[in-house]
Amino acid sequence: MKSSFDGSRCSRFRLGFLAAGVLLLLVYWGCQVSGRGEEKKDSPVLPETENVEMEEKKENEEEEAGVLLDLYAAAAVLMDGYTGRILYEKNADQVLPMASTTKIMTCIVALENGNPDEMVEVSAYAASMPDVQLGMNRGEKYRLGDLLLSLMLESHNDSAAAIAEYIGAVKVRSGDSKEQLPEASLRTTEESRSLVKVFAGMMNEKAGEIGCGHTYFITPNGLDDAEEVKDGNGKSEERVHSTTAADLALIMRYCLSESVKSDDFVKITQTREASFTDADGKHSFSCVNHNRYLDMKEGAVSGKTGFTGKAGYCYVGAVNRDDVFLIVSLLACGWPPSRNLKWQDMNTLIDYGLEHYSCVQVNVSPGESGSYLLDEVPGKGVKMVKVQTEILTEPFCLLLKEGEKVTGNWYLEPAAAAEMGATVGAYRITVGDTVCGSFPIVIGSRQVWNGK
Repeated sequence: MKSSFDGSRCSRFRLGFLAAGVLLLLVYWGCQVSGRGEEKKDSPVLPETENVEMEEKKENEEEEAGVLLDLYAAAAVLMDGYTGRILYEKNADQVLPMASTTKIMTCIVALENGNPDEMVEVSAYAASMPDVQLGMNRGEKYRLGDLLLSLMLESHNDSAAAIAEYIGAVKVRSGDSKEQLPEASLRTTEESRSLVKVFAGMMNEKAGEIGCGHTYFITPNGLDDAEEVKDGNGKSEERVHSTTAADLALIMRYCLSESVKSDDFVKITQTREASFTDADGKHSFSCVNHNRYLDMKEGAVSGKTGFTGKAGYCYVGAVNRDDVFLIVSLLACGWPPSRNLKWQDMNTLIDYGLEHYSCVQVNVSPGESGSYLLDEVPGKGVKMVKVQTEILTEPFCLLLKEGEKVTGNWYLEPAAAAEMGATVGAYRITVGDTVCGSFPIVIGSRQVWNGK
């Protein structure tokens, strides 16, 4: 009886355990189904077509954002050397000190206002300039042309000051006052500085003519400096010797192709070595060009290095290869010991320009006709002139990359005296929103009649 009673209890226990297990499995399965359903609801999986559309949108946004080159310089510009159009920029309008890249302006202003064979006497002030120096002494005389080689090849600061004083004195003597100046060897420091200031004024005037809107020259050698100046309202403000990457590239473009002395500038800056003496033949000097990029890159045309504690390493240079004329300016491109970062940035920008841009010849055809109001008399109608216009330009090169389009637009204005040869407007070549050329339109033929 006992054994029968124990087996019955075990059987009932097994049945109860089995039923409980089935119930637990049902509950667990229900939770899993419910959990999966909630997960799907909260994190839907996008259809494949929607994923493709998102990828395409991302690519389009990257294209619209433009190319982003890996550059060390705080500010940089890649410019079309033919037209001045900026092809790539990084902080192009940031005002920064530019160190000895200043000397490209010193050189071109001296070439335009002096004769390379003229003799320059050295003042005590010029001889006192800090390193790097040619090593001139007060009272010594040198050819202006030799000092320009010293300036551009070795970046000598005393040569820059002597050049500035000399050209400044020429400017003063040629003025209305015909002011008499002491010889350089007899000048006080203040007298020398005043002549350097005259020269700096010439540099600033030239910068304005070129189109530089954010450049201010104080020194001819690029040494860091600042001064107090008064604005039009008589309010004083501090101005720093500085420029922008965009302005510096414009100055180099002017030096290489726009100035009447461009050929002389290129010849000087391409010179690898030069030797000369002072006027008396007592001292001999040898100069070596420190622009290493001339021999680093095929097609390198010109360039100037620079460094000061505030400016860091700077450079402006140009390459012309396969009719692709490129100018690059770099400001604040590292500090010691990273003096070679500027060459890496140069290669990055020049290689980008050579790979993506090519020279396209733009031809402008004359022959636009128009009618212009000359005079109007109440009740008697108007007097009109019909003209055939001509554009004063020749075919020119424009650097374009794939997909860019060139447009030309006539901008004509009524001419009160529309005589033969009179300018009646301009023809402007644009790429996107950038004007790459503006050419005068003149009257080539003329016919006057009365109309109503």
